[in-house]
Order: sequence, then C-alpha cells, then structure tokens
Amino acid sequence: MAGIDENLAFAPATELKELIASKEVSPVEITQLYLDRIDRLDGQLNSYLTVTSELALESARKAEKAVVAGDELGPLHGIPISIKDLQMTKGVKTTGGSLAYKDRVPDADCAVVERVLSAGAIMLGKTNSPEFGLLGTTENRLGDPCRNPWNPERTSGGSSGGAGASIIAGLTSLATGGDGGGSIRIPASFTGTYGIKPTQGRVSSYTGINSPPAANYTSQQGGLTRTVRDSALMLQVLSGYDSRDPGSLRAPVPDFMAATERDVSGFRIGWSPDFGGISVDAEVAEITKGAIEAFSELGCSVDQSSLKLENPFDPWLVIFAASAYVSNGHLLDDPADPLTWYGKWAIEQGRDVTTTNYVRALGIRNQMIHKFEDEFETFDVLVSPTMPITAFPTDKYPQKIGDQDPYPNPGWGFVPFTHPINTIGFTAASIPCGFDSDGMPVGLHIVGKHGDEETVLAVSAAFESARPWIQRRPPVS
Repeated sequence: MAGIDENLAFAPATELKELIASKEVSPVEITQLYLDRIDRLDGQLNSYLTVTSELALESARKAEKAVVAGDELGPLHGIPISIKDLQMTKGVKTTGGSLAYKDRVPDADCAVVERVLSAGAIMLGKTNSPEFGLLGTTENRLGDPCRNPWNPERTSGGSSGGAGASIIAGLTSLATGGDGGGSIRIPASFTGTYGIKPTQGRVSSYTGINSPPAANYTSQQGGLTRTVRDSALMLQVLSGYDSRDPGSLRAPVPDFMAATERDVSGFRIGWSPDFGGISVDAEVAEITKGAIEAFSELGCSVDQSSLKLENPFDPWLVIFAASAYVSNGHLLDDPADPLTWYGKWAIEQGRDVTTTNYVRALGIRNQMIHKFEDEFETFDVLVSPTMPITAFPTDKYPQKIGDQDPYPNPGWGFVPFTHPINTIGFTAASIPCGFDSDGMPVGLHIVGKHGDEETVLAVSAAFESARPWIQRRPPVS
C-alpha cells in the first residue's frame, strides 16, 4: 500500500485493468486505497450501507496471486466495484433499502453480481438505495439520505444514488445500478457520472430468489462509471442470455468496446428540448442546448425532433407500481409498519391497479413505442436533457420545475425525461455536459433504438472526447 498514488482512485477502470495485468498496481493496493477512502470520506455521503472490507481484501489477495502466477485473467480482474443494495449478494447483507429487510442475508447472488464477480471484480460493499428502488432520490428508514459529493446538502438522485456518489467521489472504480424509471440516469445526471440503461432484457434481471414469474416491462440492470469506455467494458460483462430470466434477450452480444471507437460523422441527431411539452429549468435548458453544438463539430447532422409525448407518466406508473405490489404487497399488512411513505404510496398504487387500467397502459405503451420508432426512421439517436433540474436539497423536493408543478407530485414529478424510456424498453444514457451556476452537474440524455446500445455508446464516446469531464472532481473526494 505504501506509496500508491491517490490519483489512481479516479483512474478509469480500463486503465486500472491494464495496470493490474502488467503488475504495475496490485489488486490489494488499489482495494485498500478505496477502503481507506470510504472510511475517511463516506461519513459525509452515506453512499454505502455495508462495507465488506475483509471479504474485499481476501478477494484482492486471491486476485493478486492469480496475476503473479500468470493465470488467465477475467475482464474485470482485480478491479474494485460497489454493488447496489437492491442486488442480492450471497452471504452479504442485502436490505433492498428497506427496514423490512434490514438483516437479510441472501443464500445466492443475483445474475449481475454473479457476472461481475466471475469476471474478477472485487466487491467493496453495498451502496445506498431508496426502498425497493421506488424513488428518484436515495432516502430510506435505514439512516441518513445519500448526499451529493458536489454539495452534501443536495441529493445524489436515485435509486442508484449510492452508486453515483461512490463513483464520482472516488470510493470505487465501478458501480452496479438498476433503472426502472431513471434510476441509473437520474444519479448520473445529478452526480456528473456516465450511466447507460440497456435495452430491456439485455442484462439478466434474475434476482437470485426463486419466486413465481412476473412480467418485467420497465426495470433493467446496468452500471455507473467515470468514462464511456468503462461502461462499455461493464456492459460487455453484464450482457447475455440467461435462461432464469424469461425476459432475457437471446440475441448475440455486440462488441460494445469497439462501438466506442466508431467515427460518428454523418450520424443523425434528433434534438428534443422538452419531449413536446416538458417544463425545464432555464439554466438546464441553456446548458443542454449549448452542448448539442458538440455534435455539429463532430460532423453529425442535428435537427429538431417532432416527438411529442402526452402524459406518459400514468401508463408507466400503472406498470411500475403493479410490479412493486406483486413483489412487496405483503408488507402493507406487516404489523411492524416498516415501509417508507413513498414505498407505501407506490405499492398501494399497484394494489389498486385494475385489469382494465393495466391493459390500457400496455396499449399506450405500444403507441409510445410506435412514436419513438417513427423518430428513429429519421434519427440515429434522440437527445434531450436527462433531468429538467439539477440536484436539489435532500430535505426539499422541487415545488416548481420551470413554470409547472411537478406531476403527479413533488416526490415523483422531477423525472419526466427518463421514465418514458423505461416504458418502451429502449436504451438510453446520461452523459455529463456542464454545470449550473451552483456548481451542480447537468446531464445530456442520449436515447437509442431498441437493441442499439452500440450507437448510444458511440455517440457518447464522441461527445466525451469533444467535451471531457473526467478531470473535474467534487469537493467531497
């Protein structure tokens, strides 16, 4: 550990991978560096709910022996990673962000954890999440909210808020997340990290728990990273068919790393500042509109999209809340009353969904898919703001967004750009594109066709090269 460069905590995972393989950095050294930083800094952020120090160092020592022995190394060999606490980890406490499961220790890993650990990653611990991922900020009844490293008085977003905070503060090299209504892209936008929501089914959603089958139209697993290439590397590991997940795609896994090297000149960019009527904060609108100039500089054509969505929140809520009720409806009858206010609200919404409402929601979903497919006849990607605002105080939801009240309420109405993409199951990413006058990050939303993460990654990598951000570090780092 002596003499290791503290700056390695902020190195891209792709760089750490090479340093470890060439024996220039030891997995034990880099793991200890992150554990020391967690111990020193995370009291200000609450990005981790559980830190697995002993397990991490044991795994790192094994990883080091494999490097010294010249063994074949996995694609994430020796790279430290944080795991979202909604994802089951065998033998390691997994709360789901809920008081109801504060002491749960699963007997098996979920598919995401299986794949990153099989690829050689070192688990540092479990990151903070709202209860069952049912909110766009990271607060629960287990402790203090997760805070934003750019300003600890502000939220880190959610539901992968701990993941986003742990990445940007240099408390891990990679972070797993999940996205059911924006839960990767919201914290990516709020914390200034890169996050891609894959196409529905690209990554297995097998939970590690054998339970009756239930439809999953909205939620997809993924990750948050410092760079686009780090996300491509992680997506390469996570993707692939899994017979335990009936929604898992059988299609061959593309070469995501190669996609980041593509020349994007000639690509067709569809710019939508508001999805046809969403109110956006004036600074966010100005910053994202200015960011679009980068695509013209890269040789892309940029034209206004005619996309117009009419009240897309309602069908998403019906589908999302019904799933929440199927998974956790039994907790409404728990005499211990463990649920948060928002957990109870969402699960009750799902309880009250009628068959008629559900079928209608699926019908509107089909109409939305058709609208987006029409746009993709003209454009290679659609681009918008990721969020209509920047990160707000942890104790105060926005009462106004631009000139509109947040629909349907302040706790849910600040995510209007993200949830429609979950409803249709397409892929989308959030990439940092600037900072507001308070020094808070702004994200640009890049939406791709169904199954076309390659184009989203290519456009993202090109934007990153034109507008780099990795050199920026937050005050809590």
